[in-house]
Amino acid sequence: MIEKITGCALEGIESHKVDIEVNISRGAKFLLVGLPDNAVKESHFRILAALKNNGYKIPVKEIIINLAPADLKKEGSSYDLPIAIGILCASEQLKPGLFKDFIVMGELSLDGKLRPVKGVLSMTIKAKQMGMKGIVVPQENANEARLVKGIKIVGACNLKELIQHFQGTKEILIKKETEVIKPFNSYLDFVDVIGQQIAKRAIEIAAAGGHNILLIGPPGSGKSMLAKRIPTILPNLTEKEMLETTKIYSYLGRFNQKNKLIYKPPFRNPHHTISDVALVGGGSHPKPGEISLAHNGVLFLDELPEFKRKVLEVLRQPLEDGQVTISRASGTVNFPSNLMLVAAMNPTPDGGYFSASSTRQSYHRTQQYLSKLSQPLLDRIDLQIEVESVSIDRLTSLKREEENSESIRKRVQKARKVQISRQSKINAQLENNEINKYCNLNEETLSFLRNASLKLNISARSFSRIKKISRTIADLFASKNIEIEHVAEAIQYRSLERLKQFLN
Repeated sequence: MIEKITGCALEGIESHKVDIEVNISRGAKFLLVGLPDNAVKESHFRILAALKNNGYKIPVKEIIINLAPADLKKEGSSYDLPIAIGILCASEQLKPGLFKDFIVMGELSLDGKLRPVKGVLSMTIKAKQMGMKGIVVPQENANEARLVKGIKIVGACNLKELIQHFQGTKEILIKKETEVIKPFNSYLDFVDVIGQQIAKRAIEIAAAGGHNILLIGPPGSGKSMLAKRIPTILPNLTEKEMLETTKIYSYLGRFNQKNKLIYKPPFRNPHHTISDVALVGGGSHPKPGEISLAHNGVLFLDELPEFKRKVLEVLRQPLEDGQVTISRASGTVNFPSNLMLVAAMNPTPDGGYFSASSTRQSYHRTQQYLSKLSQPLLDRIDLQIEVESVSIDRLTSLKREEENSESIRKRVQKARKVQISRQSKINAQLENNEINKYCNLNEETLSFLRNASLKLNISARSFSRIKKISRTIADLFASKNIEIEHVAEAIQYRSLERLKQFLN
């Protein structure tokens, strides 16, 4: 007899339908086909022990299990439960078709308990898209699955409890929890940053348009302090962004039962010794890297020139496309990487700026230091600003009138609403054809930008990015048109280009 149970396979962070087909006939074999990995192949031993320890018979016959489609790689231990249910239904120990309207996934212990699995959020979304009645998962994954509304979630602690629920002898009690999105609360606040008005202004512009930003300044000037407070001025994620971001953490098994949906922009701060695979993702079984964990949030790279050049160069395509594509012999996987890059660096190898005593040798060392950053990478960083050290007098002054994060956040939210209503996306995500449409300049403003670009030797990509920054500045001023003063301010945020010109 043949029984079919529906499951899911993860490819990247997306789920694909898998049919677990069980056929029992005369013989004495256990065959598992359909491109399973070692963890799936080992399910044979876990399933037989779990069935025996829960009082079910092990059919002494030929059992063939096909995981279809056969060309899709099946990984992990989450196929234990659907295979076990398929065997029970095919051997008529359970009513055939009992689970036909449900996706079933879970790992079995030898005593029949269900262990949590990865990627349940993606699987539940897929179940809803397929029009399934519900999904069966281990109890520890139930809260994660319940993030998807409009589909029945059955979370069981063990195999026997699950079977009793579907047979109607003992129903699993479902705790109904109300999802509450708490207001953003952080001990970090821009009110703690003394001075740095130019840097704060540039960061506000970057946050309002989702632009990448580079902070250049000597040690102790407050670069890291500023960067770590950027999430406090970003709007909460939309419902779509929450699901997208949480799916990534669910895929890696990092779903937080306490906080549930990730509702605030993530902040990732990898060390400069990180490898290119850890940053962008990859491996023999591709997994998301730091840039995907920062999706819809902030990726902070401190001491930018200290990162290996190979690591920095792999950032170029993800920053441009908003996703990273990992190709292997077994196939291609896409991970999202729509993020705001925030980087910090010293202007010279010793950390300080140029002084009257600077020599040509120090200039040469600085050129070597800056050459670690390729021009194509710098072109993708919209704002490059200098962060000066704050004087002792300013630090010790009793008169402090610094603006808090909430005030800045309100202006950022207002500017983003303007952008979404005008073009359905933030300014940093505009394509080339959209830049011409939404960042149009009048003849006088265009002439001003053209002359400045020729003087500073600005590339075509930087030219387009200056137009996008100007559009964001105009949005912060609630201006319908981009004026000369908006372009002039945008040009001021290209400090590294001016520094390189000074060295040459």
